[in-house]
Amino acid sequence: MSPQPSPCLAEDKERETNVLIEAAPVSPAKAVEEAPRGQLSPAAWFRMLAKELHWSFVFGVVATYGISQGLGGGINRVASDYYWKDVQRVQPSVAQVYQGITSIPWMIKPIWGLLTDVLPIAGYRRRPYFILAGFIGVFAMLIISLHGKLHALFALLALMTGSASVAIADVTIDACVAENSIIYPNLAADMMSLTGFCSSVGGLFGFSISGFLVHAIGSKGALGLLTIPPALVILAGLLLNEVRIPNFPYEQAHKKFAEASGKMLTTLKCPEVWRPCVYMYMSLALSVDIQEGMFYWYTDPGAGPSFSEGFIGFMFAVGSVGSLVGVILYQNILKDHPFRNVLFLSQLLLSLSGMLDLILVLRLNLKMGIPDYYFAVIDEGVSKMINRIKWMPLLVLSSKLCPTGIEGTFFALLMSIDNIGSLSGAWAGGLLLHLLNITRTEFKNLWAAIIIRNAMRLLPLALLFLVPRSDQNSTLLPSDLLIDDDDDREAQQTENVELTSVDVDRSSCSDKSLKECKGQEDHGTEHDDDEASLLANRG
Repeated sequence: MSPQPSPCLAEDKERETNVLIEAAPVSPAKAVEEAPRGQLSPAAWFRMLAKELHWSFVFGVVATYGISQGLGGGINRVASDYYWKDVQRVQPSVAQVYQGITSIPWMIKPIWGLLTDVLPIAGYRRRPYFILAGFIGVFAMLIISLHGKLHALFALLALMTGSASVAIADVTIDACVAENSIIYPNLAADMMSLTGFCSSVGGLFGFSISGFLVHAIGSKGALGLLTIPPALVILAGLLLNEVRIPNFPYEQAHKKFAEASGKMLTTLKCPEVWRPCVYMYMSLALSVDIQEGMFYWYTDPGAGPSFSEGFIGFMFAVGSVGSLVGVILYQNILKDHPFRNVLFLSQLLLSLSGMLDLILVLRLNLKMGIPDYYFAVIDEGVSKMINRIKWMPLLVLSSKLCPTGIEGTFFALLMSIDNIGSLSGAWAGGLLLHLLNITRTEFKNLWAAIIIRNAMRLLPLALLFLVPRSDQNSTLLPSDLLIDDDDDREAQQTENVELTSVDVDRSSCSDKSLKECKGQEDHGTEHDDDEASLLANRG
């Protein structure tokens, strides 16, 4: 059983919520009703969100999702590949491991989530964490771009610090979105659409220009330009319209950490939760990643097709389009099917799509009359589309495993489990490249690595029994995890008041009418039992 929050913490939570609601505009729903959102143009839609949610929040979403994650992530993906290959001159197996290490800050997202939720700085929960994320991002990218001969270890630390900058900003803006979804429930869907739109457009634009930037100013110069996104995150933190919470009881912070941690542990022990978590981890860990080996082969002038920087960026941009197509297919065709069916189909297609890499590496596409450029673009688009189709039901499954009261922190925990699975797959891929002696110039065993990877992608099919049989619209958690502790405490207080009232009524009865009072009480108890039974059946 999860630890019960103390009354003083509940009062603090209620007081802070009241401050936020009182500071909000009076009637956001009324303005929305006057102008239906479905009839708004994109520009009018942005203006409506800026008016109802405050323009600083919209700017924060654009800066974090669109520029930091989308645009910056696209440039970083291509520039870091060329940085490890051309500047640090490491082997593909080592680059594969390094790329996995830089994602470690995303695996501890629950820590960032707990900090921004329960530990405000100078009375502000969100603003200081935006500023912190921006400053460490600017510092990390300046070091890696200005240092002439940076050691590989320090370069790795710098890139990992830059990744931490994006992760902290991501968790903080997610908390802002969740908070606004409570205050403005009618705009919750619009906020999710805003984040998805900014991320997709930013990623597409970032991948499109990444190759040309690397070609024009080099990988270090392109990484140096990544000081701009965290600088905009700093600006977003400074401009954010956030209500200050005065006199925060910092001495109670450890209790809030303990309460959230206790409920997370209790939830993880539930079979309905830990079984899908095991599947999610294993499905990602067994999907071995050999992307760095493929990248080195793509750009090799002897064994590979010797793709240019511009074409590599264009290819990844087409992959972003394929990912968007995967979202559309899932939304319109697959979202109402059971989890097991969708995951079985996506895992099978993921293994089969990997054979496209084998055709390309063995140059069978040339025998079929398809140039490398066209076939590589098709390969990237198809693989990213199927990866997205696999990822979407895992996101839905994760959202349905979050208990009431700590939804944001627990969702971050589940995403961390997924990131650990991806890291395991990346490291396994690096080990595979090393064992098969695939180096910067030697690729004769790359075909074997592809076959092993595709075979391992079939292994998660044997673990589908860990996934619920239900469809994606069902509730998965037990009812006791779907009730907030505050609701339990309020119900208990109400029950105590009713019992006290009954005791007073009984004491006021005379000896003559005691039996009649007891009969009325029993009748009331039977009525309460009927209501409880009815509620249980409805639940």
